[in-house]
Amino acid sequence: MKAWICLPLFALVLTGCAGKTAYRDNCATQLDAAWHELDLAKAEGFAGTVSYSKALSLLTGAKTQQQFEAYEGCTDKAEKARFYIKESRAGR
Repeated sequence: MKAWICLPLFALVLTGCAGKTAYRDNCATQLDAAWHELDLAKAEGFAGTVSYSKALSLLTGAKTQQQFEAYEGCTDKAEKARFYIKESRAGR
């Protein structure tokens, strides 16, 4: 009888753990690319723009979400940050 109760609970736990890793690699890739692009923008002298500041804020939030294993949110924030970095480098 205990096995019939424990088996579905065990399956549920495994499913929950698998769902957390779905965006892990994408999060890390997006963050690495965004930090690299941000460094380039800073080197080119665009560090004072509003878009640069927005990107930096988003990347900080994305890194925090990565630490708490909220990989989907991390990926979204990193993608938005990359958009703002491109805007910064375009002078907007």
